[in-house]
Amino acid sequence: MSTVVDHLAELTAFRDRDALDATLVGALKDLLQPMAVAIYRAVGDAGDERWLTRARLLPGDASPQADPLFADLSSLPPLELQPERRACLHHQRVVAGRSELGGVLSCFPLSGEESSSGVLEMHTDGPLSTEHRKLVDSILRIYRNFQGLLDYSERDTLTGLLNRKTFDESFLRVALAATSPPVDTEAHDQRRSAGGPWLGVVDIDHFKRVNDTHGHLIGDEVLLLLSRLMRSSFRHHDRLYRFGGEEFVVLMRCSGSDDAAAAFERLRAAVEGHEFPRVGRITISIGFTQVRGGDTPTAAFERADQAVYNAKQSGRNRVADHAALVLAGTLVDEARASDVELF
Repeated sequence: MSTVVDHLAELTAFRDRDALDATLVGALKDLLQPMAVAIYRAVGDAGDERWLTRARLLPGDASPQADPLFADLSSLPPLELQPERRACLHHQRVVAGRSELGGVLSCFPLSGEESSSGVLEMHTDGPLSTEHRKLVDSILRIYRNFQGLLDYSERDTLTGLLNRKTFDESFLRVALAATSPPVDTEAHDQRRSAGGPWLGVVDIDHFKRVNDTHGHLIGDEVLLLLSRLMRSSFRHHDRLYRFGGEEFVVLMRCSGSDDAAAAFERLRAAVEGHEFPRVGRITISIGFTQVRGGDTPTAAFERADQAVYNAKQSGRNRVADHAALVLAGTLVDEARASDVELF
């Protein structure tokens, strides 16, 4: 019993989803000694969903493995390649089958805001005993409850996007993933194809007019619908935040400014072409910047915010690249100017 309690204490000690998933598979590996245990998540658009490995322990692994933070969607296996796992996901029930490792495969559904599309998969020599099945169910119940607490603390209650207080940690993790040395050739190739980190600030044009004319309930509906358009415009691994009011932030990886501009232009066009109930058409202004080595979250945000301000001053309903504005002489890069003054 003390071993189980120790694992549960470790499981709930983290406020990081990656560490939480890695701890869960490690605990089940230690407690039940399966041949393999893993957590997979379904990502991508309907009709082209793929399996993303969140944490996996195979025979011989000393520590859990996972797909890179910015894994290329086309490199991930399609859902239909794993029928038991897919049935567990779609029907939200435990599914058993034959393991490719020679034993029994057991799939358990995961639930919660972030993990509703997730599956826990275990490979064992034989069927799980009633006692072991109850133990897995109990641990997963605690896991789901803790996931719910993370959702509550990390997400904006209206839109379901990440909230502002989670931004700094995510920013530093993305920046570190972009600049840290690769551990293997495959990770290096995936990182190179993903490109560098970019930050965009999205602001609704004349949002005060929407609230003043239609009321705050309709204004909230506009914010909710915009968040859905953002989810459909960006990829599964792009980080989307609501900073408060009508201001949103996007943290993503792109191979260059043209790709970043195209992604933000896709969102701008989607919003302009959407018919919002009671309100009709609205537009957004977007400013973006590349995240630099040594950047702080505040420094990168301020550059993107300057670009947003310029977009609004230039007529709104447009996308502005901070670097392009500096090159054109419209803006001054204060950080670079300070470096020049120092040296």
